[in-house]
Amino acid sequence: MEPKQIAKQMIDFNKTAFDNSFEAMIVLQDQAEKVVSSFMKQNTLVPEEGKKAVADWINTYKKGRTDLKKAADESFKKVEAAFAIK
Repeated sequence: MEPKQIAKQMIDFNKTAFDNSFEAMIVLQDQAEKVVSSFMKQNTLVPEEGKKAVADWINTYKKGRTDLKKAADESFKKVEAAFAIK
């Protein structure tokens, strides 16, 4: 087997593993968000400032995971280009 083919298989494997792990993380985070949001809506003891802080936190981690996915995808493209894999 030629080295470019081995490199392509390794990159494809790592990209698939990353994508699957990332999707699993999204599912877990979305479920946690639903639980926390439900708790915040039902709990009258949490002040509005606390609810806003949680909402800000949710928006921040969503932006962070979007940025991470974009950076990872760009990095995979650069690696593929570096090895001239088609």
